[in-house]
Amino acid sequence: MRLARGAARLVRGAGLLLLGGCVYYNGMYNTNRLAKSARKAEREGRPFEAQGFWGQVVTRADSLVLRHPRSKYADQATVLRGLALARLNQCPDAVEPLGRLSMVQLSTDFTEEAALALGRCQLQLGDAGLADLAFARVLNSADSARRHEARFRHARALRMNGQYEEAVALLRESPDPRVREDLLLALAGAGRTDEALAFADSVLALHDSTFAWDTAVATIGRTDAHAASALVSRLADDPRASAELKARRLYDDGVRLAGTDSAGAAARFQQAARVPGASESAERARLRLLRMELSSARTLQDLGRHGDSLAALATRTTAAGVEAAALQLEVERLRQLDDSAGPGVPQGDLRLFLGAELARDSIHAPLLAATLFRRLADAWPMSPYAPKALLAAQRLEPVDPDAIHERLDSLYHDSPYLALMRGEEAPAYRQLEDSLQSFAAAQPVLIPRRSGPAGRVPEARPGQPIPQEDRMRPRRPTLPTDQTVPAEDRVRPRRPLPAQGDSASTRRRGLEP
Repeated sequence: MRLARGAARLVRGAGLLLLGGCVYYNGMYNTNRLAKSARKAEREGRPFEAQGFWGQVVTRADSLVLRHPRSKYADQATVLRGLALARLNQCPDAVEPLGRLSMVQLSTDFTEEAALALGRCQLQLGDAGLADLAFARVLNSADSARRHEARFRHARALRMNGQYEEAVALLRESPDPRVREDLLLALAGAGRTDEALAFADSVLALHDSTFAWDTAVATIGRTDAHAASALVSRLADDPRASAELKARRLYDDGVRLAGTDSAGAAARFQQAARVPGASESAERARLRLLRMELSSARTLQDLGRHGDSLAALATRTTAAGVEAAALQLEVERLRQLDDSAGPGVPQGDLRLFLGAELARDSIHAPLLAATLFRRLADAWPMSPYAPKALLAAQRLEPVDPDAIHERLDSLYHDSPYLALMRGEEAPAYRQLEDSLQSFAAAQPVLIPRRSGPAGRVPEARPGQPIPQEDRMRPRRPTLPTDQTVPAEDRVRPRRPLPAQGDSASTRRRGLEP
């Protein structure tokens, strides 16, 4: 009897195992069937329906792996889940399950399909090296469609890896029309600018509406601003581009050129500002031109020459208009210095110092800032901030370092600023910095007032008080506590001052005005 009951339990256990295996096999079969339906919908041009099938594949595969994690089909279900996620363009989630591909014995078709999906996701995530390893598994596929796709993606990975010449050779052999953008970028990356522009002309002649010109321009511009600028010139007559797009291309080109070709940048901003029908980019270009003009100012009178243009732009309610309004307030604040920081005006030296910092850091007018710093030292020779102002002026506009050094050494040898830079103890340094920062925090800050669609910037004229409603008091800034000056930032008496340069470590400690 006991033997019979044991045999019965064994039979029931074996039945349950068989039933579980059968259930899992059926689940895997149905999941694969859904994947086949998704592929068919893709081939027949039914992408929305395909997305629905792939979503069901993800759900079914998740359930199978969760219920039967040790099954021999678990890895296959995991890879299939990764393939479905890749088809749904969820690459960050697809890479890990697709990475199990090398651990699974699958059919050649499934293996190559999954390898291509993994490579595409790695490219999308910016890892061209890992992507190329996946594509290498399919480069010699017996299936012509997968082989051509792998070779096209391999060439793109080479281009993204900076292997431009190898990419050019492969891309020129490919009949795939998708290679045009990669070929243009590979030619430009290889330094073959003339060939790249000639190829761009041939593509423009095709009037290909799918070509991502702006992406190509931006990519080329990261390594060769002038090649990108030449391409922008070729796109000037693009009949499909809106006025705003044309102005934006010109503006962005000006920004790229600004670091290496200021004249070329100014020309692009002028072109963008003149595009009829453009709005946002044209305003940004006009603001950029005004900033460039203000940056060349040397005197306070120079700032007034651009007041009308700045005021007109400041009335706009766009982002450029808001920035222009803030810039106008800063310019007006500087223009008041003639009355508020003259000799004999209480604390005029502090106002003049803060104005010079404003010219340097907000208006970005180094010559004007140097002029104001030197004006402080000349008009207020006994000010404790005079040596700091002379040092700041010398960094912005180096002139006669020997004479400046003699002046500092003879008049301000005991200044806490110079003592600290010589590596000596300077107890009065913190008191001077606290006084300057407290005075800065107590100054009223002009804020723009808007009324109606045109808006209005509050007027502040030299010698006139600022209306109370236009004032606000900022929070007191946090002051640095570390007073140690690195050896490389120290100067010794009777040595020439640095001709140029801006010590970041000195600025952090409050020594840099």
